[in-house]
Amino acid sequence: MRDFSRSLPMSLLRAREAVMRQFRPSLRHHALTEQQWRILRALTSVESIEVTDLARLAFLLGPSLSRILRDLEARGLIARRSAEADLRRAVVSISPRGLKLIEAVAPTSEAIYAAITKRYGARKLAELQAMLGALEESLAGLSGPERETVEVDE
Repeated sequence: MRDFSRSLPMSLLRAREAVMRQFRPSLRHHALTEQQWRILRALTSVESIEVTDLARLAFLLGPSLSRILRDLEARGLIARRSAEADLRRAVVSISPRGLKLIEAVAPTSEAIYAAITKRYGARKLAELQAMLGALEESLAGLSGPERETVEVDE
Protein backbone atom coordinates (compact mmCIF):
# COMPACT_ATOMS: atom_id res chain seq x y z
CA MET A 1 0.00 0.00 0.00
CA ARG A 2 1.34 3.44 -0.93
CA ASP A 3 2.42 5.89 1.74
CA PHE A 4 -0.58 7.72 3.22
CA SER A 5 0.82 11.16 2.38
CA ARG A 6 1.27 10.11 -1.27
CA SER A 7 -2.26 8.79 -1.73
CA LEU A 8 -4.25 10.57 -4.42
CA PRO A 9 -7.18 11.45 -2.12
CA MET A 10 -4.81 13.04 0.43
CA SER A 11 -2.90 14.96 -2.25
CA LEU A 12 -6.18 16.32 -3.62
CA LEU A 13 -7.42 17.23 -0.13
CA ARG A 14 -4.18 19.05 0.68
CA ALA A 15 -4.36 20.99 -2.59
CA ARG A 16 -8.03 21.83 -1.96
CA GLU A 17 -7.18 23.05 1.52
CA ALA A 18 -4.35 25.24 0.20
CA VAL A 19 -6.75 26.82 -2.29
CA MET A 20 -9.66 27.23 0.12
CA ARG A 21 -7.38 28.82 2.71
CA GLN A 22 -7.11 31.74 0.26
CA PHE A 23 -10.90 32.15 -0.08
CA ARG A 24 -12.11 31.57 3.49
CA PRO A 25 -11.36 35.06 4.87
CA SER A 26 -13.48 36.65 2.14
CA LEU A 27 -16.31 34.18 2.68
CA ARG A 28 -16.20 34.78 6.45
CA HIS A 29 -16.25 38.55 5.83
CA HIS A 30 -19.53 38.05 3.95
CA ALA A 31 -20.88 35.60 6.58
CA LEU A 32 -20.80 32.67 4.18
CA THR A 33 -19.67 29.09 4.60
CA GLU A 34 -17.93 27.27 1.78
CA GLN A 35 -21.04 25.20 1.12
CA GLN A 36 -23.31 28.26 1.05
CA TRP A 37 -20.96 29.92 -1.45
CA ARG A 38 -20.89 26.76 -3.57
CA ILE A 39 -24.68 26.70 -3.67
CA LEU A 40 -24.95 30.39 -4.57
CA ARG A 41 -22.31 30.01 -7.29
CA ALA A 42 -24.06 26.94 -8.68
CA LEU A 43 -27.36 28.83 -8.74
CA THR A 44 -25.80 31.60 -10.83
CA SER A 45 -25.26 29.06 -13.61
CA VAL A 46 -28.94 28.09 -13.90
CA GLU A 47 -32.28 29.91 -13.91
CA SER A 48 -33.69 27.43 -11.39
CA ILE A 49 -32.93 23.86 -10.39
CA GLU A 50 -34.53 21.01 -8.47
CA VAL A 51 -33.00 20.43 -5.06
CA THR A 52 -31.82 16.89 -5.92
CA ASP A 53 -30.00 18.19 -9.00
CA LEU A 54 -28.48 21.02 -6.95
CA ALA A 55 -27.16 18.47 -4.44
CA ARG A 56 -25.31 16.67 -7.25
CA LEU A 57 -24.08 19.93 -8.81
CA ALA A 58 -22.75 21.31 -5.51
CA PHE A 59 -21.51 17.95 -4.13
CA LEU A 60 -23.64 18.08 -1.01
CA LEU A 61 -25.68 15.44 0.77
CA GLY A 62 -29.44 16.00 0.93
CA PRO A 63 -29.74 16.61 4.70
CA SER A 64 -26.92 19.17 4.67
CA LEU A 65 -28.33 20.86 1.60
CA SER A 66 -31.77 21.14 3.22
CA ARG A 67 -30.28 22.89 6.25
CA ILE A 68 -28.16 25.21 4.12
CA LEU A 69 -31.08 26.09 1.84
CA ARG A 70 -33.18 26.91 4.92
CA ASP A 71 -30.45 29.30 6.10
CA LEU A 72 -30.01 30.91 2.67
CA GLU A 73 -33.77 31.30 2.29
CA ALA A 74 -34.04 32.91 5.75
CA ARG A 75 -31.37 35.43 4.66
CA GLY A 76 -33.30 36.14 1.46
CA LEU A 77 -30.47 34.88 -0.76
CA ILE A 78 -32.49 32.20 -2.55
CA ALA A 79 -36.11 31.59 -3.50
CA ARG A 80 -37.73 28.18 -3.14
CA ARG A 81 -40.96 26.98 -4.75
CA SER A 82 -42.68 23.70 -5.58
CA ALA A 83 -41.95 22.10 -8.93
CA GLU A 84 -44.81 22.46 -11.40
CA ALA A 85 -44.69 18.82 -12.49
CA ASP A 86 -44.51 17.41 -8.95
CA LEU A 87 -45.56 19.59 -6.02
CA ARG A 88 -43.59 17.37 -3.63
CA ARG A 89 -40.33 18.46 -5.26
CA ALA A 90 -38.69 21.81 -4.56
CA VAL A 91 -37.06 24.12 -7.09
CA VAL A 92 -34.61 26.81 -6.00
CA SER A 93 -33.16 29.88 -7.65
CA ILE A 94 -30.91 32.69 -6.56
CA SER A 95 -32.74 35.83 -5.47
CA PRO A 96 -31.87 39.41 -6.41
CA ARG A 97 -30.36 39.79 -2.94
CA GLY A 98 -28.28 36.66 -3.56
CA LEU A 99 -27.07 38.08 -6.88
CA LYS A 100 -26.14 41.30 -5.11
CA LEU A 101 -24.06 39.29 -2.61
CA ILE A 102 -22.34 37.45 -5.48
CA GLU A 103 -21.49 40.84 -7.01
CA ALA A 104 -20.06 41.99 -3.67
CA VAL A 105 -17.86 38.90 -3.27
CA ALA A 106 -16.80 38.64 -6.93
CA PRO A 107 -14.03 41.31 -6.97
CA THR A 108 -12.23 39.72 -4.01
CA SER A 109 -12.73 36.26 -5.47
CA GLU A 110 -11.27 37.37 -8.80
CA ALA A 111 -8.32 39.03 -7.02
CA ILE A 112 -7.62 35.74 -5.22
CA TYR A 113 -7.77 33.86 -8.53
CA ALA A 114 -5.36 36.39 -10.02
CA ALA A 115 -2.94 35.94 -7.10
CA ILE A 116 -3.11 32.14 -7.42
CA THR A 117 -2.57 32.41 -11.17
CA LYS A 118 0.40 34.74 -10.72
CA ARG A 119 1.99 32.51 -8.11
CA TYR A 120 1.33 29.15 -9.78
CA GLY A 121 1.33 30.24 -13.43
CA ALA A 122 -1.53 30.61 -15.90
CA ARG A 123 -0.33 27.77 -18.13
CA LYS A 124 0.19 25.39 -15.21
CA LEU A 125 -3.21 26.28 -13.74
CA ALA A 126 -4.94 25.65 -17.08
CA GLU A 127 -3.09 22.35 -17.42
CA LEU A 128 -4.04 21.37 -13.86
CA GLN A 129 -7.69 22.12 -14.50
CA ALA A 130 -7.59 20.14 -17.74
CA MET A 131 -5.87 17.22 -16.01
CA LEU A 132 -8.38 17.22 -13.15
CA GLY A 133 -11.24 17.30 -15.66
CA ALA A 134 -9.69 14.41 -17.57
CA LEU A 135 -9.21 12.44 -14.34
CA GLU A 136 -12.83 13.00 -13.36
CA GLU A 137 -14.03 11.99 -16.83
CA SER A 138 -11.87 8.87 -16.94
CA LEU A 139 -13.18 7.72 -13.55
CA ALA A 140 -16.84 8.53 -14.30
CA GLY A 141 -17.58 5.07 -15.68
CA LEU A 142 -15.63 3.26 -13.00
CA SER A 143 -17.96 1.51 -10.60
CA GLY A 144 -17.25 1.66 -6.91
CA PRO A 145 -18.90 0.33 -3.79
CA GLU A 146 -20.93 3.55 -3.47
CA ARG A 147 -21.96 5.88 -6.30
CA GLU A 148 -23.54 8.61 -4.20
CA THR A 149 -23.06 12.34 -3.80
CA VAL A 150 -20.16 13.00 -1.45
CA GLU A 151 -20.14 16.05 0.75
CA VAL A 152 -16.98 18.09 0.93
CA ASP A 153 -16.19 19.34 4.42
CA GLU A 154 -16.53 22.98 5.40
